[in-house]
Amino acid sequence: MLRLAATTRAETFERMRDPLADRGIQIVHVQAKERTLPLTDADPLSGVGDVDVGFVYPSRPMEGGAVDALLDVPWVNDREAILTSRNKAGVVAALSQAGVPVPKTTLVSNPVDEAAVVSALEAFDRPVVVKPNSTTRGVGIAKVSDVDSVLGVVDYLNLLHDYKATGDRSYLLQEYLPDARDYRAMVVDGTFVGAVERRLPDDALAEGRWKHNVHRGAEAVGVDLPDEHRRLAERAAEVLDVPYLGVDLLETEDRLVVTETNARPTIDTPTKYEPGFYDRLAVLIRKQVES
Repeated sequence: MLRLAATTRAETFERMRDPLADRGIQIVHVQAKERTLPLTDADPLSGVGDVDVGFVYPSRPMEGGAVDALLDVPWVNDREAILTSRNKAGVVAALSQAGVPVPKTTLVSNPVDEAAVVSALEAFDRPVVVKPNSTTRGVGIAKVSDVDSVLGVVDYLNLLHDYKATGDRSYLLQEYLPDARDYRAMVVDGTFVGAVERRLPDDALAEGRWKHNVHRGAEAVGVDLPDEHRRLAERAAEVLDVPYLGVDLLETEDRLVVTETNARPTIDTPTKYEPGFYDRLAVLIRKQVES
């Protein structure tokens, strides 16, 4: 049986375990962070044993480098895929250059003068979204309606960036698309395999909330996306050259755009995906070993 290393023990691990086992792939957990790792011991990974392939490269590149060296296996999504997807500005730029529709976006490479930020804001209608370039799960994203509020958010970002370990100090100014439907489409080895719509409950909408992140209370509901949406998700994965990718789509009455991507997407319940989802995933995993 082929052995697959996964560096997370969250929902994705539990949901993949039995379907992949049925397809001859045993998934084993390799903890990559929040632990001590005796790099020079005879068995630094504490009994994990031999594995044939890794699922997605660890989320922290430094710890990931050590685990990668110890495992010495190919990854379904390697380090380059993770870094490509995490860089929101790079994703928007690459997709835009390839003709994939994206929201109007400006990268702010901090630090810049306040006047430069104000000048950049002139190109946007209000409200505008301020978005740290490298965070996930909606962390640090704000919707603001006036210049002073934008500059206040930037002040907070600058305070946080005083800590050198933060790393990427850049952020995005991005157009806000009101009343947009929010989809996460999954693409496996270039093929659309399912999607969910992320919806806020009525009470959250009444409170004025607008971010559709599941970990902040939104519900992921399985949907049957039209062909146009499917092709757009597949095109984004092709441009970025990421084998296993979550593609975030926003749809308004007259626009459909790719906003972000995630090379470490959570796998949802099987009923929310196309028939054959796990078959395609198993083929992709085996493909990494055989290549």
